[in-house]
Amino acid sequence: MKHSPMQHDNPKHYYSLNEYYKQKYGKKVYRLAISGGMTCPNRDGTIGERGCIFCSAGGSGEFASSAGLTVGEQLEVAKRRVRSKTRDNLYIAYFQPFTNTYAPVEKLRALYEAAIAPDDIVGLSIGTRPDCLPPEVIELLREINRKKPVTVELGLQTIHEATAAYIRRGYPLSAYDEAVKALHKAGIEVVTHVILGLPGETEEMMLETAAYVGRVTDGVKLQLLHVLKGTELAVDYLNGLFRTLTLEEYARILCRCIRILPDNVVIYRLTGDGDKKSLIAPQWSADKKRVLNYINKSLADNRIQQGEQ
Repeated sequence: MKHSPMQHDNPKHYYSLNEYYKQKYGKKVYRLAISGGMTCPNRDGTIGERGCIFCSAGGSGEFASSAGLTVGEQLEVAKRRVRSKTRDNLYIAYFQPFTNTYAPVEKLRALYEAAIAPDDIVGLSIGTRPDCLPPEVIELLREINRKKPVTVELGLQTIHEATAAYIRRGYPLSAYDEAVKALHKAGIEVVTHVILGLPGETEEMMLETAAYVGRVTDGVKLQLLHVLKGTELAVDYLNGLFRTLTLEEYARILCRCIRILPDNVVIYRLTGDGDKKSLIAPQWSADKKRVLNYINKSLADNRIQQGEQ
């Protein structure tokens, strides 16, 4: 399932999501975050009740529309938000908050079909957990993928079991491996979420995670650890049990991760947007323009230092 990108136009030398979409669809494509109104087995008592230690009350979907609206209404709201930024009017419907395969198949089918129904929706992206992809859901994804391209985003965060236990991920690494194999067998592209800066992890541990997922995933989201109000992670942070990365540390680790990742792995994200109202740390991450400028300069400088043209 790995992509075969053309020669990179990106001067920072990584296979960006914009580049991938332009190759695939011929135009710029915007992702529209929507909610399927689901929960998570790590919250409803199936696995646990408190969720992952870093996860916000909104299930990491603060930028999605309200689940009280229909899928079609949510898409229209999301389009209005980005319409001033694009004239191409092509979109990916992205089910973002919580676990978006955690429901009966018929409910999932109705949601996914509604999401891909508009002509200007060219693909479907589904955020979920690796342990919430039973065979009947995989078969549904295969069916939808025949109509419009489907990408499944898996929240792995780390390959290290001690860290996974601390953050209460709730599944072993083997569940991720099995999910990737099943999705690829069904012809579904996989994007893996990785958090850099998790408590207790060294730089080398983060690089090990990047190298591992780079061998199997089609795309990766590299996410800075955010400490948000109302999370158990915030309690540990405020008690001085760990510190967050500086911008300089994050940029250095990010550059090293990108160098490890194969050229045909699409980089969906270089950092992340925490809700500024609930962000505790690191505060530097709230200045998105400054952060991206620093990261992009670091990537360009790193390329020069490595002797690339």
